[in-house]
Amino acid sequence: MPRTLHPALMDDRKHLPPLAKLALDIGPLVLFFVVNGRWGIYAATGIFMVAIVVALIVSYAMIRRFPVMTVVSAVIVMVFGGLTIWLQDDTFIKMKPTIIYALFAGVLGIGLLMKKPLLAIVFDAMFHLTDEGWRKLTTRWALFFVFMAALNEIVWRTQSTDFWVGFKLFGAIPLTFVFALLQYPLMAKYDTSGENKAPR
Repeated sequence: MPRTLHPALMDDRKHLPPLAKLALDIGPLVLFFVVNGRWGIYAATGIFMVAIVVALIVSYAMIRRFPVMTVVSAVIVMVFGGLTIWLQDDTFIKMKPTIIYALFAGVLGIGLLMKKPLLAIVFDAMFHLTDEGWRKLTTRWALFFVFMAALNEIVWRTQSTDFWVGFKLFGAIPLTFVFALLQYPLMAKYDTSGENKAPR
């Protein structure tokens, strides 16, 4: 069966350089961790909200569009962060990762049912895979997000606030990176970036 690129993935959109994307993703979490250690969870939440907005603005300035995952995360941070500060209840900011993970798992699940490569949209992907490759990769990420949602719930409900904050930076982020790296063999196997090009 011939391998084909999905039309939705064949575009010339600009993408953030890997190091810039890493800095914009992790920078707000680093600030959240540092401020929490000095001034507590409510000050950390406020700084985190500001940092997320700044990261969104910088991202737009660099590529002239808003990555879907970044926008969704920012909206949820603003809502749950605002509730945390307004009600002085850190339960909301602790639930925020669970909501995000569950939302992305649900979106990917819907994509699987519709046979659409929504993973490429969620991650602003720069790679091209066959339909089978997208299906397998999407399934893995959907299950990973379900796992991370459950793990966040266990951590924040059973551990201290400081432990949970540390887990976000030193637990959830490394787990995500390791999982992403483990997907490389599958992505390489189903990669089509060198195919379907017109001969010169």
